[in-house]
Amino acid sequence: MNFKKLFIFLAILCFTGQAFAQSSAELKRRKEALTREIEMLRSSLSKTSSSKRLSLKQINALNAQIRLREKKIQTINSEVRLLDNQISENTNTVHSLQTQLNKLKKEYAGMVLFAFRNQSAYSKMMFVFASKDFNQAYKRLKYLQQFGEYRKKQAKYIQETQKDLGIKIVELDQNKKEKNNLLQDQEEEKVTLGKEKNNQSKVLSNLSKQEKQLKQELTKKQQESARLNRAIQNAITREIEEARRKAEEEARIAAAKAKAENRDVPVTKPIAKGSSILSATPESAKLSSDFLSSRGSLPWPVSVGTIVEGFGSHSYGVNVKVENNGVDIKTNEGSAVRAVFSGEVSTVQNIGGMYAILIRHGEYFTVYSNLKSVNVSKGQKVNLKQTIGTVITDPTDGTTQLHFEVRKGAAPMNPESWLAN
Repeated sequence: MNFKKLFIFLAILCFTGQAFAQSSAELKRRKEALTREIEMLRSSLSKTSSSKRLSLKQINALNAQIRLREKKIQTINSEVRLLDNQISENTNTVHSLQTQLNKLKKEYAGMVLFAFRNQSAYSKMMFVFASKDFNQAYKRLKYLQQFGEYRKKQAKYIQETQKDLGIKIVELDQNKKEKNNLLQDQEEEKVTLGKEKNNQSKVLSNLSKQEKQLKQELTKKQQESARLNRAIQNAITREIEEARRKAEEEARIAAAKAKAENRDVPVTKPIAKGSSILSATPESAKLSSDFLSSRGSLPWPVSVGTIVEGFGSHSYGVNVKVENNGVDIKTNEGSAVRAVFSGEVSTVQNIGGMYAILIRHGEYFTVYSNLKSVNVSKGQKVNLKQTIGTVITDPTDGTTQLHFEVRKGAAPMNPESWLAN
């Protein structure tokens, strides 16, 4: 038996087992997170469902609940596929270990039989003395010694293989039980999803009865979005102009100083155009670079929340569209808002009775709006996860939603690709 191959085989089993455990743990973590988000939306919807008034926020929350439920089913499907692969691998491993165990036992039985036939000291001595010369006698003596050690190793490998076989059989049984539980969970989720979609259909069928009210709400939403966008654009424009003014002033001072000292006027680099001027200094350039490198791992601006309206264009009814430059995050009443990265507060504005905060991170900006109160002021430095305000709760429908944006200069970017999963 090639024991080196057996050792490599067992090492591969250990590695694949660890990889499976990591992938399985990640899927379970994702499923648990989705379950928490679904439960938060369900609880919120149950509180507001008694109200006869149907709001856009409630519709978005209902749609988000269905999307999350579908993601959860997809995650369960991924878990099942992962388990199917693991069951297949464990089944092959069990067969392979059984084959190796049978071969080891057969080899060991042959060695036991040989040892039995040559167990007397006389037989061993005759085996050595029957050598043609001293060199052959020495080799035969060493062979007898190594044969005994080999038997001990063989017995040890048999015990280890039996142990590994037992472990893999237990794992295989656990895999099958876990798969059955997942399939049962999957069926329950599908039934629940069907009920939620039926409820969605009923809710949407009632839209025509409240068409006038919803159009008014849409108009208000569009106006609020336009006011926020103008405020953000103006603030960022001021930041760019101020950075450009400083750069021009520094260049002018450097030229005047060189002229006064009878030195050649230094050749200055052309002043950057657009938002890139915001990264002109080493400090701001580093901040921009650090912010960019954090893409996909930024903390959420609230400790608990789920996205109910994503980035981009959204349609409501016929020929009615709303452009969302960020994401709307549903959270708990009274939730604190925190900065997702260190930076400097560019502006704090009151827009329609609600506050909005713009924080600069070099060339990048983050926006936090729909705030009831704020804890920071313009020009203030903020740190990662520092509390900057609290989210307002809409008194008409009881919803609590934060509007969050990420921008490079004035250009909006999809925040979902920046936030940690």
